[in-house]
Amino acid sequence: MQWIDSIRQVKILLVMMAVLIAVASLVASHFLIRDLYEEEHKKMEIWAEAMRALNDDNEDGGMNLVLKVIEDNTTIPIIVFDSNSQVQVFRNIRLLGMNKTDSLEELSSKGQRMKAQGQFIRIAFDSSQKNDYIDVCFDDSLMLKRLAVYPYIQLGVVLLFVVVAIFALLTSKKAEQNKVWVGLSKETAHQLGTPISSLMAWIEIMKENYPNDDLIPEMDKDVRRLQLIADRFSKIGSMPEPVPASLNEVIDHVVDYMDRRTSSKVKMVKDFPDHDVIVPINDSLFEWVIENLCKNAVDAMEGKGTITIHVETTQQRAVIEVSDTGKGIKKRDIDSVFTPGFTTKQRGWGLGLSLAKRIIEEYHHGRIFVKSSEVGKGTTFRIELYHVK
Repeated sequence: MQWIDSIRQVKILLVMMAVLIAVASLVASHFLIRDLYEEEHKKMEIWAEAMRALNDDNEDGGMNLVLKVIEDNTTIPIIVFDSNSQVQVFRNIRLLGMNKTDSLEELSSKGQRMKAQGQFIRIAFDSSQKNDYIDVCFDDSLMLKRLAVYPYIQLGVVLLFVVVAIFALLTSKKAEQNKVWVGLSKETAHQLGTPISSLMAWIEIMKENYPNDDLIPEMDKDVRRLQLIADRFSKIGSMPEPVPASLNEVIDHVVDYMDRRTSSKVKMVKDFPDHDVIVPINDSLFEWVIENLCKNAVDAMEGKGTITIHVETTQQRAVIEVSDTGKGIKKRDIDSVFTPGFTTKQRGWGLGLSLAKRIIEEYHHGRIFVKSSEVGKGTTFRIELYHVK
């Protein structure tokens, strides 16, 4: 379980780093936007003063200076209203109106919206008329608007980075884990090969010397069973070619084997359809899956109860359900039963169900899952295989 804890720690670290980066970006962008806003506001005040000077100053030098200040504004959208709310001047405004009337209405609407947001400067002129003034309405520049959106884009990029990093980490860990299981399986098969061959030779000698002994055939069956197990381990990591086989016969083999090696208090019940169910499978590996489910059921029932193996077919798939009357699985553990290393037994590696899931999903392109489970009443595992003939 240490590698699971390590993954969790790395994920938490990645999330914390992403949050810190995002917060730092938001804070920095906030101060940057505030400074730009203040700078643009000051520019607008200067622009407004230039408008005042343009109205009051009759000297050519002053006029030229004022015009230069006005012309230098190429970024901030501006609309100038007179005291009668009529548009007088505008700059850096993109108009969509097709004629002059539509354009004036559009300018007036945009200007009133700027006023409602408090983005205007009123300039009163020295005049005998009380209502002699203009309103200089302005909006944020395109650069400022882009900067306002930038932190959220950056936050999205950071979150995407975290998701991709976690996905890559999990994929890498899964690939590493698969290599460990494959290496362990093949090494186990290799180590079992020599003593199994030796045992088979000794049994042949014993058959010749004691031809009437009833125990020797049973010993021979157990050794051949070991050879079958070693063969199963050797196939982990490769892609064995599935061939059409009868589920009825395959499951019969498992039931016969379990009947002879479990307590008489464990009852095995077969619920098969009347016809053979033919599915392309690797019978050796598939037997392993059913056998593993049955052994887990025996452990869950503590050597006393009923195991029911139900088989049914639909138009496109075969369904196998293995039910027991054992202690059941807690709801919080159901999603973890196929996780490598997860086990509720005092002794156990927690590999059986994870290997069963791999055999069904990767080698047979089917599904295996916990259909139902109730504490104190039992559990039902469901296998679905496709391409039924």
